[in-house]
Amino acid sequence: MPRTNFDQLLEAGVHFGHLKRKWNPAMAPYVFMERNGIHIIDLHKTAAKIDEAADALKQIAKSGRKILFVATKKQAKDIIADKVGAINMPYVTERWSGGMLTNFPTVRKAVKKMGSIDKLMGEDAWNRLSKREKLQITRQRAKLEKTLGSIKDLNRLPAAMFVVDVMKEHIAVREAQKLNIPVFGMVDTNSDPNKVDFVIPANDDASNSIELIVDIMTQAIKEGLSERKAEKDKEPQGDKKGGNKGEGGRRTRARKEDTSAADKQPVASSSDEPKASDEETKKEE
Repeated sequence: MPRTNFDQLLEAGVHFGHLKRKWNPAMAPYVFMERNGIHIIDLHKTAAKIDEAADALKQIAKSGRKILFVATKKQAKDIIADKVGAINMPYVTERWSGGMLTNFPTVRKAVKKMGSIDKLMGEDAWNRLSKREKLQITRQRAKLEKTLGSIKDLNRLPAAMFVVDVMKEHIAVREAQKLNIPVFGMVDTNSDPNKVDFVIPANDDASNSIELIVDIMTQAIKEGLSERKAEKDKEPQGDKKGGNKGEGGRRTRARKEDTSAADKQPVASSSDEPKASDEETKKEE
């Protein structure tokens, strides 16, 4: 079943591209026509690409891996924070810090530092600090929260990255390419689709267009997480069966131990039987 239809895309303004003079020729396969000097995106191809990207994200979420969303432009910040935060996926809506992926261990140290500050605030030592020291630490904590708070649960590199406006987020896309992380992106007519693994040709400037596509992607991820949870709920039944097998295995081992113990007991042989005395032998003769 398609995740969206032509009318929804048309109503959200997904088909509006950039001015003809600003276009990237690599986007020619996704351009339907030109009207009043503006390129119009082929929404049939957009719908097909949305389904393809959503299915791929669903499988990644179902496997239990993380997907990093990147959107630092004003129109997309609140949309990403609301929709992506609701499904507990990491996201970046402030300035992309260079090396956030390629220098990931350093980023994790900064996140751990934020945790250590939180721990300090809950201890008695915090009350013994001066007002100036408290202010400095609080400001440092706020700065870390602003830039890294949304990725504090990202303990390892993400399995994929979703980008709104690949041209603006070119640094993030380049880092993902270096680490062979698949990139899903909303690509407008002024961008290069060859830098993205899963291209979604769409208007990346209109908030309605961004909201529609991000909503479809987050719904697909939610489906993957639900299926993963359902599979986990079925696992205890399998464990019970395995427990019965384990009990049977213990009984089998117990029987084997009894048998081995019986084997170790001395068995009376013919040489151990009591011999008749010489006198009894003579009488019989």
